[in-house]
Amino acid sequence: MSENFIAIKDLYVEYRTDLEVVKAVNGISFTVGKGETLGIVGETGAGKTTTALAILRLLPENTGRVTGGSIELEGRNMMELSPKEIREVRGQKISMIFQDPMTALNPVFTVGEQIGEAILFHHPETPKTEVEARVEEVLNLVGIDPKRKNDYPHQFSGGMKQRVVIAIALACEPDMIIADEPTTALDVTIQAQILAMMKDLRERINTSMIMITHDLGIVAQMCDKVAVMYAGQIIEFGSVEDIFSRERDHHPYTVGLFNSIPNLREKAARLKPIPGLMPDPTNLPAGCKFSPRCPHCMEICRSDDPAAIGEGEHKIKCHLFDGGGISRGE
Repeated sequence: MSENFIAIKDLYVEYRTDLEVVKAVNGISFTVGKGETLGIVGETGAGKTTTALAILRLLPENTGRVTGGSIELEGRNMMELSPKEIREVRGQKISMIFQDPMTALNPVFTVGEQIGEAILFHHPETPKTEVEARVEEVLNLVGIDPKRKNDYPHQFSGGMKQRVVIAIALACEPDMIIADEPTTALDVTIQAQILAMMKDLRERINTSMIMITHDLGIVAQMCDKVAVMYAGQIIEFGSVEDIFSRERDHHPYTVGLFNSIPNLREKAARLKPIPGLMPDPTNLPAGCKFSPRCPHCMEICRSDDPAAIGEGEHKIKCHLFDGGGISRGE
C-alpha cells in the first residue's frame, strides 16, 4: 500500500425536488490508498450508495448535486473534470459493480458484446481479434467458460450474472473498483465464491476497492479500513482491527450493529436490535443524528453535533468521548 489514490474531503450531497430537499451525505471525509480496501457499512438510507455515485458523478442530473467538499483522484479534483474527462475515468480508472446484477445487464446484447463495449469505449482502435481475446480472458478470470460469451443475460443464474458484471468492471483493468452490495440476493455458496474471487483479483492486480455493504462478515474478510455511516455522516472510522476489537471504545451505533448479529460464542435468547428507524433525511434532528435512538443520549447530544475524536486512524463522532469512553460491551 502506498499514497492515497482517492481522497474525499467534507463531502455534502443533496437531492432536490420541488417538494423537498433530501440531505443524503453530510460532510464525510476519507481516503483510500493504492491497493487498499475500504468498507462502508450502515443501514439502508445511510448514504453509502450516494457516496459512490457522487465519486463517479453519476448522481441523477436533475435532482442530485454535490453542494460542498471535494473528491480528488490522484490529486485531480473530480468535480472540475469535463464530461469527456469523467467518461474516461469511468471504467478506465474507477469501475463500479452495481447493486443488482439482474438489472445491470442489457437483455438484448450478449455478455461478450457488453464486455467488449467497455473495452472499445476506452480503446476504440483495438482490433476485433484483440477485443475477443480480452473478453475471453476476463470471463475466464471470473470463472465463466469463455465459450459462453455469445450467451444472453437470461441464460445465466444470478451468481453468474454478478460474475459478468464484475468482468465488465475489470475489462479495462481499473485502478479502483467500487462494489455496491456485490453479494446481495446471492446464496451463501455463491457469495463466498464471489468474495474469494474479488479478493484474489485485488491481490493479483493491486486494485483499490470501496466495498459498500451491510454485512459485517464481508467487512472482516475483505477490508483494511472501515467507515460506519449513519444519516449521511461517518460516525466511526478505523482499521478493521479498530472496529472489531472488543478492547476499544465504539460509537453506540457500531455497538448496536454488532449486537444485531448472532454471536456463536455467546448464548442469548434474543438479539438486541437498534430501536427506532433511521431519521428522515428531509428533516434531520439537531445535534447528533443518532440521539433519538441512542441509549446513552445526553442533553448536549440533542443540540450539538459532536466532533470526531480519537487516536491515530480510529475516530468516533460521539459526545460520550469528550471526557471519557464507554466499553465495547456496554
